[in-house]
Amino acid sequence: MTYSTINFKDYIRVIEDFPTPGISFKDITTLLQDGQAYKAAIHALRNKVEHYNIDVIAGPEARGFVIGAPLALELGVGFVPVRKSGKLPSETISASYSLEYGTDQLAMHKDAIKPGQRVLIADDLLATGGTIATVVDLVKQLGGEVVGAAFLIELEELQGRKKFEGIEVQSLVTY
Repeated sequence: MTYSTINFKDYIRVIEDFPTPGISFKDITTLLQDGQAYKAAIHALRNKVEHYNIDVIAGPEARGFVIGAPLALELGVGFVPVRKSGKLPSETISASYSLEYGTDQLAMHKDAIKPGQRVLIADDLLATGGTIATVVDLVKQLGGEVVGAAFLIELEELQGRKKFEGIEVQSLVTY
């Protein structure tokens, strides 16, 4: 099995009406539990982004960790975890973002990104773009340059990429 011959949609379980009626949830756990499919997905993403000349990958918790960390290993670059506020042990910066019913905060260590570093943001899913726009904000606060974003899945009808225009987006699967 190679990334060029695999249909990644075949490995993503779709669950209708979860977590609420009308939502069509894209479950990547079925892809993650198949070692060859998971490996092929990471290789395919690597091939889509390796030309960006990345210094580090930032991934929001928790599913951004399972995409961003192995992608960083493949590219031989570092990985920066972006966590919910209050979860990181050292000095942090944070930014708020809107949720369906309220707001939340994401945080990053102040020393995670060096000024001028080329940063790729990686996550499992691009939906409305709010979380990723917040990660972009954090990277910019630290002087990093966001050179791209990579996702297993993009929900095109939600037009999330418009929240961070000017940044190239790579997705393996679109719905």
